[in-house]
Amino acid sequence: MNNYLEDSRIILTLDAGGTNFVFSAIKNGDLIVAPMILNACSDNLDKCLNNLVIGFSNVIELLPYAPSAISFAFPGPADYPNGIISNDLPNFPAFKNLIGFPLATYLEEKFQIPVYINNDGNLYALGEAMFGFLPSINNVLRSKGINKEYNNLLGLTLGTGFGGGIVINSRLLHGENSCAAEIYSLRSYENAEWFVEETLSIRGIQRIYRKLANETRNFNPYQIFKIAQGELDGNKNAAIETYSLFGKVLGDAIANCISILDCLVVIGGGIIGASELFMPSLMGHLNGTIESSSDTSIKRIPQKIYNLNDEIEVEKFLYGNEVVLESSYYSNKINYDNHRRLGIALSKIGASEAIAKGAYAYAIQKLELIK
Repeated sequence: MNNYLEDSRIILTLDAGGTNFVFSAIKNGDLIVAPMILNACSDNLDKCLNNLVIGFSNVIELLPYAPSAISFAFPGPADYPNGIISNDLPNFPAFKNLIGFPLATYLEEKFQIPVYINNDGNLYALGEAMFGFLPSINNVLRSKGINKEYNNLLGLTLGTGFGGGIVINSRLLHGENSCAAEIYSLRSYENAEWFVEETLSIRGIQRIYRKLANETRNFNPYQIFKIAQGELDGNKNAAIETYSLFGKVLGDAIANCISILDCLVVIGGGIIGASELFMPSLMGHLNGTIESSSDTSIKRIPQKIYNLNDEIEVEKFLYGNEVVLESSYYSNKINYDNHRRLGIALSKIGASEAIAKGAYAYAIQKLELIK
């Protein structure tokens, strides 16, 4: 972590959405150029590529010295390690008539510096692992003299879609086909025939509320949250149940991931603003049970999960249950924490900042400046 803060290299960054391109630059882990916005021109390849060049060029003019790399998130599917953009991006029809477009190579030829591309879920997770949640919880452990450090993280984003990334020992898990953490396609607890993003998304919340409230109007998630709070006219009970179901489905998706990864979880994105409505059912599901064919039940997952947005829960999570093992069979006394536990937190730095800083960290790692 300190190495990032002490590194003087400048990395150009970009938040590439289907509507706008937002350009900036990061040095020492912080933005050094105010974000600059250009139209993405997502339906016209020439204009799209031209605005990419213009945007990065404009940022370079504001820098004190030359940047070392370009690193940014771009929608998938894509061959991210090779920087090749697919031709079936729904939000970027400009690429649809191509077999694939080597965007990294194109930009490298224009700027003569390395270019690294990844998806926003991956970079969000890396940003939280390097500059957000993971160092924060480890700093708390150190400050309390607790000899434990967490090194693995599942980062999840809730918004237009359901995205994620996995960081293992400070490095992104890519998989053999750059498809690791494509969690949107998990089965939904709401309906096993659906993929989970049909529930864990803006459209999912809207659909659930319309059904439960027998409503024809298409309220957005914030309005549904306000209805649940009694601050906007609508079906309050249906709004509350909408977010309760959302929490159960999210909890089930997280449980499936944790069962394999055994890591901490951080959640970002606009929908976390309604966390007070979905966190209770999420936590209840994670710490609940699952049935067997013989009508017995076991814990949904073997670990105890703590809500790290709750101060009381944080204290329980930090200290665990350390005991001293001693016996006539051996001479030494052994300190042993027999409480298997993990924690879930909401992002404090926000998804946008985490993605930008994740892009920065990814470039620094790829440049092999930090080993």
